[in-house]
Amino acid sequence: MSVTIKPARLADAIADRIQALIVEGVLRPGERLIAERELAAKLGVSRPSLRDGLAQLEAKGLVVVGKTGTTVASYLAKLADPLAEMFRDDERVAADYFEFRAVVEADAARSAARRATEADRQILRRCLDDMRRAHEAGDAASETEADVGLHVAIYEAAHNVVVLHVMRALADLLRQGVFFNRESLYRRPGVREALLEQHLRIGAAVLDGDPAAAEAAASGHIAFLREAHAEMRGEEMRQATSLRRIARQDIVAA
Repeated sequence: MSVTIKPARLADAIADRIQALIVEGVLRPGERLIAERELAAKLGVSRPSLRDGLAQLEAKGLVVVGKTGTTVASYLAKLADPLAEMFRDDERVAADYFEFRAVVEADAARSAARRATEADRQILRRCLDDMRRAHEAGDAASETEADVGLHVAIYEAAHNVVVLHVMRALADLLRQGVFFNRESLYRRPGVREALLEQHLRIGAAVLDGDPAAAEAAASGHIAFLREAHAEMRGEEMRQATSLRRIARQDIVAA
């Protein structure tokens, strides 16, 4: 009995290659690919084959093809948006979030210290430089973005694609203030300085290839965040109670 082996279609190979870049985190949600003509030339394929490959990815919901070009789909929103609706204003979420991050961050930092390539280390150095510059400039918005950027760089250096994509989704929720108000946290005396020192310590341990130190630094960082948030939340609750006592005269008969 003869068996016919069909050659792989070029469009399939193109789709597989771009999908791998998305899974690996090389291509990120919201990023626009270069123009079709340029992309086809870089891949060494025809434009019709490229279009067929992109059409496969669009059918999977991984890219959006439009008149202005091709964009990596915001596929994480399918996970993050429903979670945001469920988690918002739930008192249990912040504590559970920190508990979850305590496990993931420590393991990711340890893995990054063991697995980081020289390219990963270059990205980490740039992230640390960005954090220093934002801190020196007193730019809270840039500092918080650099904070997220450093953690994502560590997830990337850990080379665990499940951790990378899950934590990217949670990073989006963090930007929305679902878990806690980062701006309020940064305004607390000494917090910005402490966070910078903690991030530099984590980054240095990963760059030095010291898994134990990286794990300890990441664990200490999350413990600090958890304690600072608990203190901030306690102050907010006491303030709210005091305000209710002041307002009681409006609802109590003389």
